[in-house]
Amino acid sequence: MNASRKVQVLQSKLSRAAKQSLGRKFGALYDKIYRRDVLREAWKRVRANKGAPGIDEQDFEWIEQEHGIRRFLDDIRRELRSQS
Repeated sequence: MNASRKVQVLQSKLSRAAKQSLGRKFGALYDKIYRRDVLREAWKRVRANKGAPGIDEQDFEWIEQEHGIRRFLDDIRRELRSQS
């Protein structure tokens, strides 16, 4: 199963669980956010949607040419894991 499909399966499971129990709290989701496949899929979706730079003003071209996508996503992953 490819990474995009794994993320879709995760989203479907979470969606079904939320619909079955509207008051359910999803406290154990934080570790899903920084999964490499989830971050990569998020990158692909935001890139395809032509998302705007954030407060750091880093656009897609800068990240791809100067920083590198893998390094960029690894940096985000490390920050999320350490909750910094």
